[in-house]
Parts: sequence; C-alpha cells; structure tokens
Amino acid sequence: MKNNTRIIVIALVAAIAGLALGYVLFGGSQQEKTASTAAPAEETEATIWTCSMHPQIRQPEPGKCPICGMDLIPLSEMESGGDDSAIRLQMTPEAVKLAQVQTQPVQAANQSAAASKTIWLNGTVKADETRVAAQTAHVPGRIEKLYVSYTGESVRKGQKLADIYSPELVTAQRELLEALDLQAINPALLEAARNKLRYWKIPEADIRAIEQSRQIREVFTVLADASGVVKQRRVAVGDYVRQGEVLFDMVNLDRVWVLFDAYEEDLDDIRVGDRVRFTTPTFPGRVFDARITFIDPVIDPKKRTASLRAEVPNVGGLLKPELLVRGRIEARRSARDAEVLVPRTAVMWTGPRSVVYVKVPDATVPTFEYREVVLGDRLGEYYVVKSGLAPGEEVVVNGNFAIDAAAQLNNTWSMMNKLVSVSGMTIPDYSGAVPEAFLEQLGGLLPPYFAIKDALVQDNDASAIAGAKDFLAALDKVDMMLLEGEAHNYWMRQMKAMKAHAEAIAQSADLSVQRKNFGGLSDVLIETLAAFGYTGQGVVVQHCPMAFDNAGADWLSNETRVQNPYFGAQMLTCGTVEGDVLTWKRKKMAETAAPPAAPAAGHQH
Repeated sequence: MKNNTRIIVIALVAAIAGLALGYVLFGGSQQEKTASTAAPAEETEATIWTCSMHPQIRQPEPGKCPICGMDLIPLSEMESGGDDSAIRLQMTPEAVKLAQVQTQPVQAANQSAAASKTIWLNGTVKADETRVAAQTAHVPGRIEKLYVSYTGESVRKGQKLADIYSPELVTAQRELLEALDLQAINPALLEAARNKLRYWKIPEADIRAIEQSRQIREVFTVLADASGVVKQRRVAVGDYVRQGEVLFDMVNLDRVWVLFDAYEEDLDDIRVGDRVRFTTPTFPGRVFDARITFIDPVIDPKKRTASLRAEVPNVGGLLKPELLVRGRIEARRSARDAEVLVPRTAVMWTGPRSVVYVKVPDATVPTFEYREVVLGDRLGEYYVVKSGLAPGEEVVVNGNFAIDAAAQLNNTWSMMNKLVSVSGMTIPDYSGAVPEAFLEQLGGLLPPYFAIKDALVQDNDASAIAGAKDFLAALDKVDMMLLEGEAHNYWMRQMKAMKAHAEAIAQSADLSVQRKNFGGLSDVLIETLAAFGYTGQGVVVQHCPMAFDNAGADWLSNETRVQNPYFGAQMLTCGTVEGDVLTWKRKKMAETAAPPAAPAAGHQH
C-alpha cells in the first residue's frame, strides 16, 4: 500500500514538473507566435491596392482599376525604396504593355552613321546675274517695226529685233558715196566714212552693198547681240530712240541661280561646295542636285538668315525665275567623345529643361528613371545629348508621356513635379490670406494667357510667342509682397514654374514645343488660381483626354465653347468643360478622398 502511494506521488510530481518545463520552453514562444500571427492579420487589413497605370486609385481590397480595368496590385509593390525613390518609377509588366513602352540603346555620336545634321532650306529660283544683258539701239532713229513685241519671248543671237529709220544714217551713207567718188584724191576720207558706219554696228556686208548699189537705205535692222529671253520691252513702234538707249532687257536662262535662306544657327554647319538637293511643287517627285557656290557674308536683319547660292544648269528651261523650292543639306559634324545620340521621340521638354526616361538595368520589375539632359543639335530624327546619358543606356522612345503622367500622379519627379510643388492631388487653400489687390493682379495674367491659347487654337506660332512675352510682362507686375508666410512661399514656387514655361513658349517657333509648355503653364496657373480662391467670372477649365498621347491635359478658357489648343485645326472641338476653377478644385479634392468608381464621361469632337 505504501509502495503504491509512493508511485502515485512520484507520477504526480513528474507530471507537474513536465508541465512547468513545457510552460518554460513553449509557453512564452507560443504567446509570441500568437502575437506575431496577429500582426500580419493587421497588416493585411491595412494593405492598400492601387493601379500601376493610375496611382491615384487607392482601395482597401483587390479588384479592377475603375479607369483602365487592370488588376490592382499592393501599393508596396509600386513604391521604390532607397535614395532613388524620387526619380524612379516602377511599373508592372502589364502596365508597360498597356502603355506600349519601347526602349532603344543610346549611341555614341562619334561612332554613329546618324551623326549628320539635316538642314532644311527654303529658296527661290533667280536669273543668273552674270547672264543679264540690255539690248540697245546702236543708231538714233524712229522705230518702224518690231520683230519681238512681248515680254518672255525667246531670242537667238543675230535674230532681227527691230527696223529703225535714222536720218543720221541717211546722211552717213551720202558721205560714204561722196567719199567713194573722191577715193583717188583722198582715200583716207573713204575709210573714215566706212568707220563711221562701223561704229554704228552696220555690218560689213551692208556697207559693201551700199557701195556697189550706190543706193541709200532709209531703214536698218537691229540684230540681237545675245541669246536669251525678253525680260522687259522698253519701246513701241513709232518711238524715237537715241543711240545707246535700251530697247529690251534680256536674260539668258540656260543656267540659273537658286538662292536659299539659311538661318544663322545653321551657318556654322554649311560650307561652300556642300551638296544640296531640292524639289519644287511644280514637278512633284523630281529631285534636283546642285552645289553651294557662294554664302552671303551679310545677315538679313529682318529674317535673320544668310543667302546661299547654287548654280544649276536649266535643261529644257524647267526652272523659271521666282519658282519656290525646298532644299536639304546633309551636313556632317564632328562629335565629341562624351556626346551621344537619342531618338527625337525620347525627349520631352518643359521650360528650359529636357527630360528623358532611362530603363533601369537588372531591375526585378520594370523601372524607369527620370533624367535631365543637355541637348545639342538636332540631326535628322536624332538629338545630340551633350551630358546626362552614357552610350549603352536604354531610353524610352515610345510611351514616355504615359510614364511621366504616372510619375506625376505618383508624386515622383516628372516634367511638372520638378517645377511644381503641388502634385495635383492636394491643393492648398490660401483664399483666406489673400488680399483683393493680389487677386486683381492674378487676374491680369489671364488676358495674355488667353492670347497664347487662341494662338495655339489657330496654329499660329508667332502669335503664341507674342502672347508668352505679354504673359511674362504681366507676371512681373504681380506684387508678391502682398502675400505673407506660406502663401508667399507658395507663390514664389508657382511663379518660377509659370515663368519657365512661358519663356519656353516665347523662345520656340515649334508648335509642338509650345503646346507641351502650354500644358505645363496651364496646370500651374489653374492650381494657383484654385489655391488662392480666384472667382473671376467667365473663366472655365476645359479638358482634352487625348492630349499628349492620351495622357490628357487641362486649360483655361474665357468661353464655354471648346476650342482645343493642343490640336488646333486637327481636332478643334475635342474636349469637355469641367466648370469654373473652384468647381474644378472641388472635383480634384473629391477624387483624392474617394476615387471614382467609373471612368470619366466621354468627350466631344
């Protein structure tokens, strides 16, 4: 009995000891395990799902993007860590495919066959000045008959031009006949009489005929001294002309000049002897070849061009004076070792900056890096990049605007976000801290802005340049000292951005460059008006979803009728009216708070 009791006690002690040891070994870790498993559950609940193409979409659960229909991905997959997060944007393979992103390696300029600069020239066919002549009357008299009577008539050397009755010639012939009778007594007198007729360019055959027939001729025929085309007829039948007076202006068109206008920035790449190919609308598809024989040393102060001259044989008289031509010179240039070439489509402009997107090598997901570059000359379909890129790097040549739009929405560096502190998702409100005088000055920016808009609607680059200069002048008149604190700092940033874009418009005659910078100027100005609470009457925000490769763009208008400045005559009425500035702001703020469940409404054409 005692032994059984002892065994039971020992078993109980062993069981209690085992429980205690198990608690020590596993109890704490189990609690930690429980706590650790609870954390992912909380993280799962906090996961935000977004669209790789439309980062403004934020949803607490997976699903489809309400704009493009793509599968949403966790926000963490779209966020780049490290020091490069501000200049790099990650995209899913699906987003890259949807945006039709294409890349191309950068080429060293000194090793590329494309390192030639295509210079386009406008020109005009002109008569060769060395082959222009005046047909004059060699004897005084009255025009009895014209054998050539209209401008443009072709004349051969020696051809009859006119008959002239000359009393002086009649007298000279009488003197010749009298000298002929006295030649035995005074032979010098006969030679003097003959020379008098020779000086009037009477042919020797006519002089001998007069001596033999002893008949005085009252009318003499003027013969053409050279072949050519009558440029101007200066006499009519019955006119009395003096010796040496011009009867016809003649020009020989067997060889002509072609004068091209070369802009001063291209002159450094043009040399005498360069080959120029040119065409004319008169003969579509036909290409003429020539060489530059002369470069005018003087610049035209109005056109800022110098004249280039090419001499061209005019076989068949095809090239007529004043004919318009379009020429092209392929100018080879020497490239520095550090210079590279990028396709023209890879470069985006905003203000004074040129931007490309570079594909990040060896990235686990498609990643593109924002890169500012310094451009040189344009060589055909390429640009010389002086700095910012290295040979072998891959730049985006298609889909870069889609990448930039995603970068703007994701608040990383982009064409706009480098200049504009507001990403478009959160607009500050300084309406309560802005005096009325400042708002009036702010409204003074609108008339020149509308002038730029109207010029782009009309595809008028010159008027856009003038409007941009007026905008810059109005911008200088805004008194920033009327603002204080954060409102003052905000205005300084926005003013710098507007100035950069307006200067870019004023410095370029390329409509595509002007429109890109007008888009940037519009974004900054709209956000600025919204931030300061501008309530001017008749000012509305309009939107074109197709601008910049379907990235979309806004602009301000002083009328509700849509007149698209991004396409002009190509798609004049493409766009929608978003409302006034404050309505536009409320929509943006609402979109930030709760993303729309469906794509935006359609637009009109």
